[in-house]
Amino acid sequence: MLGEGRSLAETPTWSVATVTSVMIFVCFLVERSIYWFGKWLKKTRRKALFASLEKIKEELMLLGLISLLLGQWARRISEICVDSSLFNSRFYTCSENDYTAHEKFVFRESLPSQNKSDIPPRGLFNPVSHQCSAGHEPFVSYEGLEQLHRFLFVLGITHVLYSCAAVGLAMIKIYSWRKWEYQAHSQVGDGNMQAKSNKVMRRQTTFAFHHTSHPWSRNRVLIWMLCFLRQFKSSIQKSDYLALRLGFITNHKLPLSYNFHKYMVRSMEDEFHTIVGISWPLWGYAILCILLNVHGLNIYFWLSFIPVILVMLVGTKLEHVVSLLALEIAQPTGPSTRTQVKPRDELFWFGKPEVILWLIQFISFQNAFEMATFLWSLWGFEERSCFMKNHAMVVIRLTSG
Repeated sequence: MLGEGRSLAETPTWSVATVTSVMIFVCFLVERSIYWFGKWLKKTRRKALFASLEKIKEELMLLGLISLLLGQWARRISEICVDSSLFNSRFYTCSENDYTAHEKFVFRESLPSQNKSDIPPRGLFNPVSHQCSAGHEPFVSYEGLEQLHRFLFVLGITHVLYSCAAVGLAMIKIYSWRKWEYQAHSQVGDGNMQAKSNKVMRRQTTFAFHHTSHPWSRNRVLIWMLCFLRQFKSSIQKSDYLALRLGFITNHKLPLSYNFHKYMVRSMEDEFHTIVGISWPLWGYAILCILLNVHGLNIYFWLSFIPVILVMLVGTKLEHVVSLLALEIAQPTGPSTRTQVKPRDELFWFGKPEVILWLIQFISFQNAFEMATFLWSLWGFEERSCFMKNHAMVVIRLTSG
């Protein structure tokens, strides 16, 4: 009877053909789905979303190239031997106690099954076929390269799903404001200019009162604390949308019938192109995290709090921008009295709204990185290994992410 290590020449052709057919079918289905989705985006003239789709394809192509290189070079890399003095236990992810506990567990679990199978147990300490000379160790073991291969695959897929989910939720929120756009359009045809002017003034007054009624809103320091608290209990209201819509139309000298909601949708699609994809700085950040993931630091646990902090920081800043626009109406300065909001880049950090998008991209990547490490640990390691040893820390990481 042939063993588990039989070659392709010793494998039935029907099984080889079946595996090949399934893999080709799955890849062809994904490729065709992306192609037809891109064709639909072109047909509907969604150029920004089509550019984002191309960016996703580039990310998948990069992952495929990494997978191809690891698949072909893993064995040769594992045969590279270096001096054992280069391996410092301080840079191991698991401590020596974790190694000892795991080896005892593997030995105890494998004793009853010695007569049933000669296959070694799976886990962190699989033996390798290539042996280095005395005083030398493999630069990276074959099993370690396989686990790295799985991690990069899970990270790429998870990041694409996270990016799509983030933008999808944002689009759902924006489309919920479409009813306010319809109401604004229905009032444009009103011929009574005095009544129309009164409605505009009432909207601006409601917007300003909503954001400036609290005493803290007049203080340059306390307003930040107020904006921090408001992000948890408030959302965009009708008065906010109509005030921002009127301010945009007035500043750009557009007709009142201008479809501001459609502009917001197009802007969101353009921003999607910035959010999606893994840039070189993010790859460098991932490599740095892998380098610093040594035992005792619990680096992944502490990094899991970064998305929560950044989300609250971004939410506070956006609330602060809206509050400043409302204050300009409630407390006008200068020779002229402003009756409409004036959105502008100067209100954002460094005068660049793109900073908000970069932070959102980093938040999405960090959340995907946390989820990828968790799924990768479930996929490739024993539950009792150091990666999953502390269940409380794992739950906190997933909750904060």
